[in-house]
Amino acid sequence: MNPFEKIFNYQIISRLDDAGTFMATAHERAWLKTALAHPAAAQAFTAGTLAKLESMLDPDDSFDPHPHLIEKARSREKQVYHPLLGKIRRLILNRHGIRLSYRVRGDRIFSDQLGVPYKLEYSMVKREWYLLWHRVRHHALMKTKLDKILFIAEADLSHERVDRMLERTRLTLESRKTKVLIEILPMYNRELSRILYAFSCFEKEVAYDADRNLYTVKVCLLGEEIEYLLSKLRFLGKRVRVLEGDYVKKRMVEASTKALERYGVLEADEEV
Repeated sequence: MNPFEKIFNYQIISRLDDAGTFMATAHERAWLKTALAHPAAAQAFTAGTLAKLESMLDPDDSFDPHPHLIEKARSREKQVYHPLLGKIRRLILNRHGIRLSYRVRGDRIFSDQLGVPYKLEYSMVKREWYLLWHRVRHHALMKTKLDKILFIAEADLSHERVDRMLERTRLTLESRKTKVLIEILPMYNRELSRILYAFSCFEKEVAYDADRNLYTVKVCLLGEEIEYLLSKLRFLGKRVRVLEGDYVKKRMVEASTKALERYGVLEADEEV
């Protein structure tokens, strides 16, 4: 394998992303070709997309994991993939309305609810998929687990009406978002790929100041995601510093103070 086949440089990758270019190594193509041979591929992709991917990967060799990997017995865990993902994603892309039935706590069932799907979200903490959608009858923003959806199908709504509801949903979510500005200390720029990977599940903007050789990451998130962001910041430790976001800064100071007290560096009444 050519060691320069894929260049892990943020500036180059971000410019390629802006141009709509995606780089894939030979190993990644081999892995994808092997994955497409799995029976679940027919559920994950439409027939046309699956045929196109198979045609593009035809010259590549498949990856046979059996000589290299041995899987030990493990406890059962939830699968990341959900059978409704492909169907809901197509409804969102085509700006269609939906009718769905879903179950809530207490095993109550809401049937034949009219709405507009906005976005699919995956909770890294709960390891579950959620659908964000606008409920037409009550003009409410809903968040429903895919596992709780019993039935979903396309509904006849005009694109103009769908666009109005999507804009209302977007404004509602924007009003609930918190922005946190994080600085990457220049001495750890060599670990940039690792640091950015820690924030990969968040909506973010990365800026680079060439004069100071300084990267900053602006993370936009909902209040319920702050605990997960805090866990990532604690994991990165001294590599990053929170510049903006009073609540996050306060929580990081509290965690640091408790750690110093635990190891006898600070007295209980001292402050960092």
